[in-house]
Amino acid sequence: MPESRTSIEIRNVYKLFGPYPDRFIEAVRDSGMNKAELLERHNHVLGLSNVSLDIEAGHIQVIMGLSGSGKSTLIRHINRLIEPTAGEVIVGGTDVRALSPSELRAFRRTSAAMVFQKFALLPHRTVLGNVVFGLEIRGVPREAQMETARRWIDRVGLAGFEDKYPSQLSGGMQQRVGLARALANDAPILLMDEAFSALDPLIRLDMQAILLDLQAEVRKTVVFITHDLDEALKIGDRVAIMQDGELVQQGRPEDIVLSPATAYVEDFVRHVNRGRVVKLSALARPESGAPAALRLPAALPLADAALRLVEARLSFADVTDGNGAVVGRVDLDDVVRTLARSTGETAGSNGPPARLAG
Repeated sequence: MPESRTSIEIRNVYKLFGPYPDRFIEAVRDSGMNKAELLERHNHVLGLSNVSLDIEAGHIQVIMGLSGSGKSTLIRHINRLIEPTAGEVIVGGTDVRALSPSELRAFRRTSAAMVFQKFALLPHRTVLGNVVFGLEIRGVPREAQMETARRWIDRVGLAGFEDKYPSQLSGGMQQRVGLARALANDAPILLMDEAFSALDPLIRLDMQAILLDLQAEVRKTVVFITHDLDEALKIGDRVAIMQDGELVQQGRPEDIVLSPATAYVEDFVRHVNRGRVVKLSALARPESGAPAALRLPAALPLADAALRLVEARLSFADVTDGNGAVVGRVDLDDVVRTLARSTGETAGSNGPPARLAG
């Protein structure tokens, strides 16, 4: 399938919750009133404060933070389940705020599918009935509905369960139905609001693997909300971290881990295993001299790279891109030094695991 070419641009978005948000937007936007001050003085809640984020087409953008940070509020602006108090949301070049009610309904049916934390399956419909639901709403011919639905049911590993009802399925199986339903609509954007948070740890890992496997095939523009840092670093092409309605840092997973922008971010990434998260591409420097005796892919985790270098008894290697072209060089000393930072910070620590629990 072709890669989605639908990008998302979130520009200077503010969201105030309360009966009179327009009265106080100026105080927040122009005078710098923060969340605590707005609540204390005016009994309004600052959900989002000047959030800007460019989401690249065909990639997974993770948005994470504690409960109340604004992450779920933000994702609901993309399909306008929540109206912004100020700012713009541009999807594929279209200002979502400018859509008429009929245009908005069409946008939700064809452009942005959503997978919810609580599954949101129709209990009176079978697995097959749930997956074809969006296609029915769109008026797709029945034969095409069935063919598409069965293909995605099989693709998420539920072949043979087409006639079962949600009450007959485990939580992980129900979430697979939700994912199949979203993919069956073939929308270029997939919005996933804490989609795996209600699942047991092993089932959650399985769903993460399914998502990454499917993404390699369909290349949707995915916006994934989570409070779990391990999950964010595992599945995100880029990660954005929110705090009290503000976007405090965004970048590649290795950028977040190696260069936390604030003390808030640093507290959580301190306990991350850099050897599993950071890729060789983050340490590659311009090559010099004769070609190295060993070539390693840029996407290789540092822990695996260190092992390969030690086994080959080499002090450096050339780094290659997906096409095999050399894009830089990495030294074993740099790899070990980065790994040692991670080990030194976590050894003997009784601190919290690498997650934003809440």
